[in-house]
Amino acid sequence: MYYVYILKSFKTDKHYIGHTASIEKRLDKHNKGEVTSTRHAIPWECIYSEKYAVKNIAMKRELEIKSYKGGIKFKNLLNSKGIIR
Repeated sequence: MYYVYILKSFKTDKHYIGHTASIEKRLDKHNKGEVTSTRHAIPWECIYSEKYAVKNIAMKRELEIKSYKGGIKFKNLLNSKGIIR
């Protein structure tokens, strides 16, 4: 299984969107500072995820959500799942 996930930094109030086969392992890497693009904003919390059977579908969904980032569609996605931004 593959997952598309959204992390939130409570230090910077920013979001990070990615895909992985293991959310727990990936979140651990983010919080240990092993991901260059996110180390400045530790700690991170996973606030949203979606599960897919095929990696390339997860990757396409990641790109779709990234295209929403900061816009109305991104806010609507989080709000539809009860996640207040």
